[in-house]
Amino acid sequence: MTTIVDERVAGLAVYRHEGAPGSARVVFVHGSMDRGASFLKVTRRLSGLSMVRYDRRGYGRSVGAGIAASLDEQVADLLAVIGDDPAVVVGHSLGGVIALAATQAHPERIPSVAAFEAPMSWTSWWPKASAGGAAMAAVDEGGPQEAAEQFMRRMIGDDHWQRLPSRTKSERRSEGPALLAELGSIRGGAPYDPAGLAVPVLAGHGSESKPYHREAAVRLAEWAPDGELMVIAGSGHAAQSSHPDDFAAFVRRAVDRQA
Repeated sequence: MTTIVDERVAGLAVYRHEGAPGSARVVFVHGSMDRGASFLKVTRRLSGLSMVRYDRRGYGRSVGAGIAASLDEQVADLLAVIGDDPAVVVGHSLGGVIALAATQAHPERIPSVAAFEAPMSWTSWWPKASAGGAAMAAVDEGGPQEAAEQFMRRMIGDDHWQRLPSRTKSERRSEGPALLAELGSIRGGAPYDPAGLAVPVLAGHGSESKPYHREAAVRLAEWAPDGELMVIAGSGHAAQSSHPDDFAAFVRRAVDRQA
C-alpha cells in the first residue's frame, strides 16, 4: 500500500493510501491541534481500503494554506479532498463535526459517516471547562499562542506537554489562530441537525473519555435517523492513537454501513 503526498488539493497536504481496485474509499478528518498523521496507525490496519488523510487548513503541512474562517470553509475543503467519487468519511473530535456538516449538505457524496467524540459545544449542557473553553479563556492572557498551549495541556496533560521538544511546542503554539477560528465557528449555533442526517451515522466514544464527550456520542447516535453507537473499551479521546485496532474496527463498521 503506497502513500502519495499531493499538495494540490485546495492548497492542502493530502496523503493517499491506494487500496485494491474497486475498494471502498475512506476519508479521515482530524480534530483541533492535530494533523492527518494521527490516523497512520489506523490506516496500517485497514489493508484493502482506499484511504485519504489530509492536514486541515492551518495545521501540519497545510499551514501555508491559511486559516479557515468558518465551518463552511472546512466543509468545502473536505468536499474538495473527497473529489468526484463518493467516500465514507471518518472524523475525530472537531473533525467529526466537519464530517457531519458535510454529510448533511451533500449526502450524495458521503454514503456513510462516522464521528468519534464530535463535540457539541453549541449546546447549553456542554461545559465551559472543556479543552476548547480553556483555550478561549486563555486568549486574554497570552493571545492565540497561549490558547493553543492551554488546549494541548488539557488534551495531553502538563507532563506530556513539558516533555515535548521545543520545536514541537513552537509549532503547536503557532497553530493557535487556526484553533481559535474553528472553536469560534462551532459555538455560535448548531452546524448540523442530527435528525436531518440522511445516511447511516456511526457515533463513537471511549469508555474512559470525559463524560461530556461520551454524552455527545450517545446523543448523536440516538438523534440520527440511522444512528449507531460504538464504544471503544479502555480508550480515552485519542483512541486512534491509543487503540488503533479498535479504531480500525470502528472504520470498518462505518464502511459496512454504507447506504
